[in-house]
Amino acid sequence: MRPMKNHFIKFLCLAVIFTAATFSSLTGTTSALAAKKKDFKVCWSIYVGWMPWGYLKDSGIMKKWADKYDISVDIVQINDYVESINQYTAGAYDGCSMTNMDALSIPAGGGVDTTALIVGDYSNGNDGIILKDKKSLADIKGQKVNLVELSVSHYLLARALDTVKLSEKDITVVNTSDADMIAAYATKDVTCVVTWNPLLSEIEANKNATKVFDSSQISGEIIDVMMVNTKTLKDNPNFGKALVGAWYELMKIMSGDTKEGIAARTAMAKASGTDLKGYDAQLGTTKMFYTPEEGVAFITSKELAKTMELVAKFLFEKGILGENAPSAEYVGIQFADGSVYGDSKNVKLRFDPTFMKMAADGKL
Repeated sequence: MRPMKNHFIKFLCLAVIFTAATFSSLTGTTSALAAKKKDFKVCWSIYVGWMPWGYLKDSGIMKKWADKYDISVDIVQINDYVESINQYTAGAYDGCSMTNMDALSIPAGGGVDTTALIVGDYSNGNDGIILKDKKSLADIKGQKVNLVELSVSHYLLARALDTVKLSEKDITVVNTSDADMIAAYATKDVTCVVTWNPLLSEIEANKNATKVFDSSQISGEIIDVMMVNTKTLKDNPNFGKALVGAWYELMKIMSGDTKEGIAARTAMAKASGTDLKGYDAQLGTTKMFYTPEEGVAFITSKELAKTMELVAKFLFEKGILGENAPSAEYVGIQFADGSVYGDSKNVKLRFDPTFMKMAADGKL
């Protein structure tokens, strides 16, 4: 799925520069960072569960909902996923599509208070491990494993190794760009890759390829979310209402096989470099939350806290949970019931169902 941390150092530099520049130019309180405003920007990158954001802009649905609340929302596609998160973290955008893991490590770990506004889906087979000329996960022992290091692919690998009582010391991780993954698999030296769709499906189509583990086996752990700046959302609730209203209008359309729904998915397929059949296949390995009720149920479940604890521990073990984090509980993560995992005095990631509940209750 989405690469996470190749540019982690770059992010730190961006965040420090932005913070210093902002505070040196402001003489008021920190509330000036997110004052009431009418113009907003969110960014997204190519992935099956995030293609709706581009269609929301192109179809005019986003404009309709923004007009309803007398604001403007610019939806911007950024080709480099990590760069999109860096720019959000540096304050260039009010929201950004990202995974739960990346939200914790980059903006939250870097001190930017961030709220999960829309929990759109979780990977349910879109991420996987492929072995060349081998048939079982246990055969991974002793192999070089090509993946985007410190990404959700790396997390998937760690969770998979646990199931066969192996650890990273039993394999060798080879950092490989997602852009190079297909070409790398075609070489003789590469015998194992961990990646995400559509790359996963293309590699699996090789006769010598066997998918030995995928994200459906850690269901609900790799979550795709529209994250927004907490202070901006608090000061400008209409921003949240417009995004959520537009999102669920499109979810209702694209989830059906009406003429309008097929046209929407076809447009998203084309924008992501595939056709309708290919895009629908990717949706088949994605647990989309097409209704706000589904999103609320997921975000309020007790399982979410367990998942985020696993993610926090993984990030800490890899040394990427914020600079100089003393433990996995360095960053506080607040859940729908008000409970907090981690430091309650340093809450920087919040799973808040408020706006999805408004949509569910017909109050937008």
